[in-house]
Amino acid sequence: MLWDDALLDAEKVIELNPSSYIGYQLKHGVLHSAHRYDEAIEALKIMLSKLENASDTQTRKLRQQYVTPSEAEGTIQETIQAQLDDAPHHLLNTFTGRLCNRDVQINAFKTSIEYKELLSSSSLVRVDVRKERIKDVVETYFRCVTLSYRWEGKEPLLHDIKDKVVDELAAVGGIIKLQSFCKTARAAGYRWGWIDSCCIDQDNNAELQHPSIPYVPPSSKPGALARSAWNTRGWTVPELLAPKVIRFYQSDWTPYLDDPSPTTSEDATGIDAQTLVAFCPGMINAREKLQWASTRATTVEEDIAYSLFGILKKQYALGRLLQEIVAESGDITALDWVGASSEFNSCLPADITSYKAAPYTLPSICEDEMQRSVSSLQDTVVVELALQLYSSLDRLRAPRFAHRRLHLPCIAFPVTEVRRRPIEHEETYFTYEVKADGLHDLQITTTDKLPRFSRARPTRRSFLLIRPWDRRLFQLPDYADDTDSVDDDDSIDDDDSVDDDDFALPELPGEQGLVDPQLSDRAMRLIVRLGQPFRAFLLKEQRSGEYKRIASDYDIITQIRDVDPVPGMMDVRTLEIL
Repeated sequence: MLWDDALLDAEKVIELNPSSYIGYQLKHGVLHSAHRYDEAIEALKIMLSKLENASDTQTRKLRQQYVTPSEAEGTIQETIQAQLDDAPHHLLNTFTGRLCNRDVQINAFKTSIEYKELLSSSSLVRVDVRKERIKDVVETYFRCVTLSYRWEGKEPLLHDIKDKVVDELAAVGGIIKLQSFCKTARAAGYRWGWIDSCCIDQDNNAELQHPSIPYVPPSSKPGALARSAWNTRGWTVPELLAPKVIRFYQSDWTPYLDDPSPTTSEDATGIDAQTLVAFCPGMINAREKLQWASTRATTVEEDIAYSLFGILKKQYALGRLLQEIVAESGDITALDWVGASSEFNSCLPADITSYKAAPYTLPSICEDEMQRSVSSLQDTVVVELALQLYSSLDRLRAPRFAHRRLHLPCIAFPVTEVRRRPIEHEETYFTYEVKADGLHDLQITTTDKLPRFSRARPTRRSFLLIRPWDRRLFQLPDYADDTDSVDDDDSIDDDDSVDDDDFALPELPGEQGLVDPQLSDRAMRLIVRLGQPFRAFLLKEQRSGEYKRIASDYDIITQIRDVDPVPGMMDVRTLEIL
């Protein structure tokens, strides 16, 4: 009744001044407080349109304080994707008893009261508060509980429960355990549950799952946990260490509490109590972590190593894979990503989702355009310098890793100025205006705070914009068979920099003879391709002379500035990147 009266008051304000936003602001507040979110969102949209179309400038400026529901929806969607990046592909809805894929999980959220309340309210709060609230609501809704157990007999598989309601299945065998798990998780307030037997598509190798909260049913006798076969299995190590909360249940699904036996958690698991409470993945004390796994077994022998990935470091597993890709193939496309850098190496991403965006591709050049460009360059470019650059690039070794250090051949452009650009609502990222020798000025957005400097006020450690060297730019017909540049041996010399001989001038035209016209043409064509826009990496020099890549949320696209591009591209080197 109270909300009805308040709504009538808001309608009267609208009736008195239909062109004003104030009545709709009041109406939205009343409907939102009454939990009538669909109507509240419609009132909000009208309020924002009134602000946009207001006759006075001051009122129109108020519009900048709000975001539209569609804009809020975009932020919510990004948060959902971030939340589900490491989540299982299939989860059990413990309230409905149905197995749900990723799309069904998201659709369930978008029809929920929580989602509608977010859309209605997130437009009206500060940006930082809004994002934090969205994150909290999404995390709470999608939090997942995992059943950790030892397989015994026939366990229900994905095809056994797909398109079925778990609670309606015959209560036999592993189905009883599954039904009890859903009931227990539901009572604990968890909407989503995961159990490896039926939530993994056995035909899809991409479904790598990460446990959240294990439920382990040992027998009901005192000291049973210490003697449980659960403590002998390899996969239960990360399932024990990963969760923030862990609850043990007995065979009758009552909580495993107050064990009167003198057995400690360390006796039961082989892992000390402090580590169980405050475990953090990492490479420190690796010997201890390997010992935890040494007394355990897995059905598939190599799984014992895979089970350690999450314990030692998730990023290291991806880092090792990408390292092998670069080392075996010499292909640098694995370095094309946006997002956060890996702790394994700054030129590699922290997460596989950094490859989600399509890679930047060079503009194509037709043969007629190439010939015109080569012809125009002949008036400005010294052929001898073009041949020297061609020779220097041709002598570069392929990129390679050694001890997690990337040795990357490239063309380097020293950065001469960095200025921070103020951006409204800037929170977790910063935008900089960057100048580099030989390149057009550009803007770079990153989460890193960069020092501001210029030629007049230089920084102690240098910054570089580099173009990683890709031999495909030669466009040689036999490039696919050109394996000489990638050594079969993964080892690398201690000094992998380009030595002085690599920069030796090729034989220039003189009294002894003429330059091969085909080589000259290839060199000029290479200069044309190098003059096209390209994706650059921003590097910062470290104390010992190596470099680290500065990660960016967007591709760093730049281009050679000068009419004669060759002098600006003569800084050819191989850099060691941490």
